[in-house]
Amino acid sequence: MGLTDIKKELKKLDKDKLIDLVADLYKKNKSVKEFFDFYVNPNERELFEKYRDRLFEAFYPKRGYNFKLKDGKQAISDFKKIGASTDLLADLMLFYVETGVKFTNDYGDVNETFYKSLATTFVDSLTLMRNENLLDKFEDRVGKVVDDTSGIGWGFHDYLVQVWVDFYPTDDYEDFEEKEDNVTEQKGKIIKLGRQ
Repeated sequence: MGLTDIKKELKKLDKDKLIDLVADLYKKNKSVKEFFDFYVNPNERELFEKYRDRLFEAFYPKRGYNFKLKDGKQAISDFKKIGASTDLLADLMLFYVETGVKFTNDYGDVNETFYKSLATTFVDSLTLMRNENLLDKFEDRVGKVVDDTSGIGWGFHDYLVQVWVDFYPTDDYEDFEEKEDNVTEQKGKIIKLGRQ
């Protein structure tokens, strides 16, 4: 059954039946509830805080020690589906990368899958920022993410530096490269993180 079929069936319902159907969906489906809550009261900032907390908990759960990248990515996906502003979506995506970098600096190198997820989200967030003319707004945070990856293995730092230079081309890159040459040899297996 497709959207056309659904619309046809919904048109057959009278107003009260349609209201009952939506109310039932609202009660039974969490994502529908969040969508209608936002539709009725579009407080983007409050919603953003909720999803940011959910994303943070994917890395730093209240119980246990296991991070769940899938939950963090799901928070981003759910936030996007609600239709919040691209500004806040870009912010949430960058927060995912910042939190992953903080996690690594707190607990040590993780694994290739972990860094590929962060790298992909980093590129996606910068692409969104560029498309929406938001690069200047996030420049300091993006630079800090790159700085904070210094010393992280798996080729992650080198990849983020290259992405950073691609999105923020500057003459200062030579100074940054010089600074990088003074950093002690990084630990971990080196991988090449592919771009999407």
